[in-house]
Amino acid sequence: MVRLTRHLRGRRADSQISLTQLSALATLSREGAMTPGALAAKERVQPPSMTRVIASLSDLNLVERKPHPTDGRQIIVSLSESGRALIADEASAREAWMTEQLGGLTDEQLVVLTRAVAIMKQIVTESE
Repeated sequence: MVRLTRHLRGRRADSQISLTQLSALATLSREGAMTPGALAAKERVQPPSMTRVIASLSDLNLVERKPHPTDGRQIIVSLSESGRALIADEASAREAWMTEQLGGLTDEQLVVLTRAVAIMKQIVTESE
């Protein structure tokens, strides 16, 4: 799994952002808008680290920061249109590479892989 993840990350050689920034964007894409503290918890980093990540993403116009509707001390972070486009481009590059790799497998290998993916999903779901 680690080696596959490295290969998938290799698809993004010309990306303008770090893997940490990409992970934060992906979480916002998947989970929706949230406070920096919630994003830090989801990403399993300290809030000050996430504050720096959000600031850099904001400087790149990849996220938007808006006041929290009920807590004036907080902000809500969400993806901007540019952030959504970047996530879509990243996913497209990974998907194209994976499609090419899967195209070289036999039908039997694809069946085995499909079963293995189902087992991995079950393991993850049960541990959450």
